[in-house]
Amino acid sequence: MKTSAHSRTGPSGRPRKRAPSAKRAAQGAAGTRAAAAVEVRIAAIRLLETLLDGGGSLTRLLPIAQAALPMADRALLQACAYGLARWSGQLDAVLALLLERPLKARDRDLQLLLQLGLFQLLHTRTPTHAAVDSSVATAVALDKSWARGLVNGVLRNADRRRVELLATLDPRAELSHPDWLLDALRDDWPDAWRAIAQANNERAPMVLRVNLAKNDREHYQRLLAAADLIAKPLDDAPAALVLDTAVPVESLPGFDDGRVSVQDGAAQLAIGFLINAVAPGARLLDACAAPGGKTAQAIESGHFGDIIALDHDAGRLARAADTLARLELSERAELLVADAGDTDAWWDGQAFEAILIDAPCTGTGVIRRHPDIKLLRRARDVDVLVDEQRRLLETLWPLLAPGGAMLYATCSTLRAEGERQIHAFLDRHADATRVHEERLLPGAARDGFYHALLVRQ
Repeated sequence: MKTSAHSRTGPSGRPRKRAPSAKRAAQGAAGTRAAAAVEVRIAAIRLLETLLDGGGSLTRLLPIAQAALPMADRALLQACAYGLARWSGQLDAVLALLLERPLKARDRDLQLLLQLGLFQLLHTRTPTHAAVDSSVATAVALDKSWARGLVNGVLRNADRRRVELLATLDPRAELSHPDWLLDALRDDWPDAWRAIAQANNERAPMVLRVNLAKNDREHYQRLLAAADLIAKPLDDAPAALVLDTAVPVESLPGFDDGRVSVQDGAAQLAIGFLINAVAPGARLLDACAAPGGKTAQAIESGHFGDIIALDHDAGRLARAADTLARLELSERAELLVADAGDTDAWWDGQAFEAILIDAPCTGTGVIRRHPDIKLLRRARDVDVLVDEQRRLLETLWPLLAPGGAMLYATCSTLRAEGERQIHAFLDRHADATRVHEERLLPGAARDGFYHALLVRQ
């Protein structure tokens, strides 16, 4: 049967344009998604290369990389980058079992691409065909077409043998921590080191700090529920709510209006210890203030008088200024770019009734939030940081008024930066009394932290 001329031409006699078929439209959409997946993988690989070359941390590098991608692809980039950092040691060990010979140094991007494919197969619900096909396409986009067969073969072999491969790994590779850190954890926590490492590999929950100056916790919990966000209170942190599912901060009711901030449950305890130790109106020094969460919490409490917040890093202190501006608290604290330990450069000679030293440390208690710590830290960093902590303690102690309280805090799981540091300080200072000491190991809604509250006689 012939097709009528009318069906093939429009009113002008010109041929009609065919509407794209559903199949062709689906193919086009699939092609777009595939291209986006390749772009995300390349972005993740370049980000990790920069990080490994000493170009910064995920905290600094990830937002830059995300800004170059469409909004819809940014969460995937974060998942890929964090996954590579979190599981790097394990993925490297698995890959060594699958390769006949190591890759050349110039093929580091290919090494990272294979690790990324392994991460998706071993630690996510990404379908095998998607992880493999996207990885092969990425190899081509990286000008490594010669490696298509290698990528396909390695990843499909890993998919078939995943249970066997993981069972073959020694404990160090299985836990995906650098040797120096596992050794330190085993020495400090012989009965808990494995649990600490396992907790470090978990994704941390999103914990909120309700601004109690603007609303109480129960009211804000109802606001979350109205936005279909489920949260539970954290018992010993009166402003803390733990979200069942992490969301972008823009999704939090009243975030832009300063009703709420994001802050881990352990980090929220520090200001409370000082509040319980000093009288209302106490002059407070926040010696290492950036990025400003504890400074903001101190202001929100309404307990302190003058608040001086220092940080030696101008860029990070600018983040603290942004935080205070969002919370409408900018006028309530004096922010100074300064080395807290160089008191001649900033101190006005007036004593403080309260001092918070949230000391620079290895960050080994917050690895689940910052997994690149496992790639960036070295054993030699511990001694350098312990010396810096000691310097801050020694130089700031004379600034504390008699009867005043100093809270020393580190987000570290290493005793050298916690218990041993403070016990040595107490041995050197007869006028110092420890009135509270707390060790928190990472897990549940809290990061790993150490707190010591000291009072000057």
